[in-house]
Amino acid sequence: MIRFSMIALMAFAGGVGQAQAQEIDCATAMVQADLNQCAAAEWEAADQLLNQRYKEAMALLRDWDADLPDTLKGGAEALREAQRAWITYRDAACAAEGYPMRGGSAEPLLVYGCKARLTEARTKDLEGLLDYDNL
Repeated sequence: MIRFSMIALMAFAGGVGQAQAQEIDCATAMVQADLNQCAAAEWEAADQLLNQRYKEAMALLRDWDADLPDTLKGGAEALREAQRAWITYRDAACAAEGYPMRGGSAEPLLVYGCKARLTEARTKDLEGLLDYDNL
């Protein structure tokens, strides 16, 4: 029985690897699994840009903090707290947005779409903060 389980597990893992190796054309995707994967990729790309802008904003606020008296410092910590609160909000809001398809194969599409949209908006917020450095 154990041998059969190991063979089945290896066969499943091989199939998953092959499926992941296939390229999906997100412009023409029609199968739900492909749509979900494309939505996940869009969110991951948005998240990478957000993380870059967050690092830039943190560096900027640390620089500003360095020029302030100790009693006025705290910009970097305020941004860190805001980002953590935003992540909590994003995850809860997008989980709620997935409920029209709760338990269905399209739920990830709704959740990832929401995460991409909110992440892009948050990135613009951080870019607005970075624009203060150019004043």
